[in-house]
Amino acid sequence: MLETETIVIVFHLLAALGVIALVLIQQGKGAEAGASFGSGASATVFGSQGSSTFLSRVTAILATAFFLTSLGLGFLAKEKADSLSKVGLPDPAALEVQQKKPAAEDVPVLEERKPAGDAVDVPQAPEQK
Repeated sequence: MLETETIVIVFHLLAALGVIALVLIQQGKGAEAGASFGSGASATVFGSQGSSTFLSRVTAILATAFFLTSLGLGFLAKEKADSLSKVGLPDPAALEVQQKKPAAEDVPVLEERKPAGDAVDVPQAPEQK
């Protein structure tokens, strides 16, 4: 069975493609002026009002579906992020207790050594005659 997120993504993509296709099919407002001069637009398939109301309604329905699926995907993403953020992380109260320890315990302290006799770490240059 498909996950909820996959189903919402499929509907989201179909709504997006449908809105794009319907917007490209529709004629602009200026195209109606040509019909009064006999451009042949009077013979329509969708009735006497033409296809503008039918296509406008379908576009509005698909735009609403796109909006709702966008909200649904946002909600699903938030739920997934909340569930993933809690996996494997320690409790914030435990972190505060760990951070209150002094940092000096974690840092190794070097022991001081006293030089043996008059030994010097820097080699002496040979004496010149």
